[in-house]
Amino acid sequence: MMNIKAKWYAVTVDRASGTHNDPNDESDDPRYIVDLLKRVVRGSLESVYLVAESPLLHEKSPI
Repeated sequence: MMNIKAKWYAVTVDRASGTHNDPNDESDDPRYIVDLLKRVVRGSLESVYLVAESPLLHEKSPI
């Protein structure tokens, strides 16, 4: 799975327009992507915990 993600995360140049896309240009911090990934994972885990702790809704299905 990481190999697929690593291929998507690469410097690319659009042939038609010549637009240069470098994901590392977002920040001068070399740890930017690592820290961003940590925040995304943390947010995802917090969402799972909140959903797990929330009370169940006992709604009738419209079907």
